[in-house]
Formats: sequence, C-alpha cells, structure tokens
Amino acid sequence: MAENKELEVINIRQILKVLWKGRKTFYKTLPAVFLISCIYIVFVPRYYTCSVMLAPETEAPNTSGMLGSLASSFGFDIGSLANQDAISPILYPDLMESNDFVVSLFPIQVTTEDGELTTSYYDYISNHQKASPWSMPLIWTKNLINSMFEDKEEGGEEKINPFRLTRQQEKIAKAMRSNITCSVDKKTDVITIMVNDQDPLICATLADSVRTRLQDFITDYRTNKARIDLEYYKRLTAEAKADYEKVRRQYVSMSDANNDIILKSVQSKIADMENDMQLKYNTYNVLNTQLQAARAKVQERTPAFTVLQGATVPLKATGPKRMLFVIGMVLLTFVGTSIYLSRKTIHLKF
Repeated sequence: MAENKELEVINIRQILKVLWKGRKTFYKTLPAVFLISCIYIVFVPRYYTCSVMLAPETEAPNTSGMLGSLASSFGFDIGSLANQDAISPILYPDLMESNDFVVSLFPIQVTTEDGELTTSYYDYISNHQKASPWSMPLIWTKNLINSMFEDKEEGGEEKINPFRLTRQQEKIAKAMRSNITCSVDKKTDVITIMVNDQDPLICATLADSVRTRLQDFITDYRTNKARIDLEYYKRLTAEAKADYEKVRRQYVSMSDANNDIILKSVQSKIADMENDMQLKYNTYNVLNTQLQAARAKVQERTPAFTVLQGATVPLKATGPKRMLFVIGMVLLTFVGTSIYLSRKTIHLKF
C-alpha cells in the first residue's frame, strides 16, 4: 500500500490545460528567443570545409584471409605490423600535429575569394580572421592580459624556430591545428584531410597545400636512406673516375716517352702502370654499377599516392547551421517554459 501511494499518475490532460492557460507566457518567450537567436547567429562568421582523400602505396604484404578480416574487424591492421616503415599511415595524424609540419604551413600564400587579399597563411590567421561581436569583449580581455605578461617580439613571423615558438606563433599554430584534421581508415589506409576556413578559396588552397606537404614529407622519409646511399656512391664514383683518369694519363705519357726503348726495367714499369690503370678502371666500373643501382633504389623507394578526391572550392558554407540553431533554441525554450508552467502539476520544485 505504501508503494502504491508513492506512485503518482501524471495527468496529461491536466498538463495541457495548464499550458493552454499559460499560453500568454509562450507568446512572450518564444518570439523573444526567436528574435534573440536570429540576431545572435547572424553575426557568427560562416565557415567552409574542403576534404581531400589519398590512398598511399604501402610495402606491406597481402594479409587477406580470415585472420586479416578478423583483425580488421577489431581495428587492427596486420599489414601495418609487417611494414618496414617507422611512420605508417596510421601515424600521419600525429605527424600533422607536430610543430615542424604546422610551421611549414606558415609561408603558404593564400588569396581570398574576392581577390582583395593575398598574403601568407600565418598573416591571414593572425590578422584577417572574422570574429563574432559577441566574442569581442572576451578576445579583447585575453589580448590585454597576454600583452601584460609577454615581451614584445620583433619579426615574429620571420624568426621561426619549431623547437621554441613564441606565444604568438604557438597561438597561430594552435589555430591551424584546429582548422586542419587528418584521419586514416585502419582497414583501407585511406587518408582524409579536412580543412575548415572562413574563406572558400583559402580553404581549398590550404587543403591542397597540406596534401602536397604530407606527400613530400613521406617521400623524403621513405627515400632518405636511399638518397644518402646515392650521394655516397656518387662521391666514391667521382673519386674512382678521377684516380683512373690520372693513372691513365701517366700511363699514356710514359708509353709515348719510351716507345722505342727496350729496357726490361722500363717495360716492367710500363706493365705495372698498365695493371694499375686496369685495377683503377675495374674499381670505377664496379662503383658506377652500384651508382646506377642506388639511383634505381631511390626511384623504387619513392611512394606513389593516388588522389581519390582532390581539393575543390566549396560552394556552400558548412556552418554554423543558422536555421537549426534557431529552431533548436525555440524548441528548448518551449520545453523549458512548459516544464516551468506545469511544475506544480508534476510536483517539480525549483
């Protein structure tokens, strides 16, 4: 019996009567919230999104079969475990978060859609970003506090050291990281780069630049050892060629000067020079063969990227969703007002 007394039935009809009786409250709150929401959201800067999709070449062996499928279902890529590269595609998002990569984006030249501004991406993020008037007091306060605790720095954009960024440079780098995202599909290794920006042309330009820089970085990494070997064999081959030509000139000069001499000592010396010249030539020939192999190795190690989706200038803004925002605020106000009016009926305490 005690439990039955605690259970209370909510009378929907009675609640509707209460809401209808207090409809004048809705006449006040809903139009007010609608107007305030419209005024608020219309001044929030719109942003655009551009995405690029890449399929990188990998050296991992084929891991098809039941074991590979089972591992993929749990989010593991067996092929990446067998890959010899220290930087596998799954680490590309972490790579793009590094200071070295972000700083490389500072000097990118960008142009706005209307063509009125052409500058570096660093300067664009630092001085040409639109802000909502509602956030201006907070931004002004933060800038005032920062100016009190940081020293003035000259040539901040020119003097860039990824190892030690200034406060302003770190602020810009953080803004860039929030604008650029990278994700990798663990099953297919497809790389998706997404860039958000307030200008559609700059958005597409940056997305294409990020794709290019990522490809260049991976190419430099994959071919680094092969390029070092190539330079090594270039130096050895050049030295061997110089030694061979030096000995060959000495041999020719010695032979021409003693053409009619039949002394055994002279002939023995000429024979020794000829043998030495042959040894030098053999060394040069072997090193030249290894040099050609090193050049082929660089080409072999150079990865290929298939662009599944290139950068295009977006035609429509991605956000903010103004209509959805206004509708959401009105619905939230309606629910909140309804709960407030019917609080006594459903025994809520405020």
